[in-house]
Amino acid sequence: MNKADLITEVAKVVSTKREAQAAVNSIFKCIPKAMKKGQPITIAGFGTFKVTKRKARKGRNPKTGDEIKIKASRAPRFVASKTLKDFLN
Repeated sequence: MNKADLITEVAKVVSTKREAQAAVNSIFKCIPKAMKKGQPITIAGFGTFKVTKRKARKGRNPKTGDEIKIKASRAPRFVASKTLKDFLN
């Protein structure tokens, strides 16, 4: 399912496809903004989007084999809820 398919599914519940598109776009704008602030987004029965911190570490350039420094960074993470896991299994 892609974004257009999701909008079509939401349009079945709301009045118009335009309203559905506005709703889906709003959600996809809010999630990254909250994550950038470090706030987790929890959707009951679905899961939690959160940001994890990765420590700085040493790595290797696969082409040359030289050791390189990898900077500390933040990465998005999704943790599925028990309800979603049970539904899938």
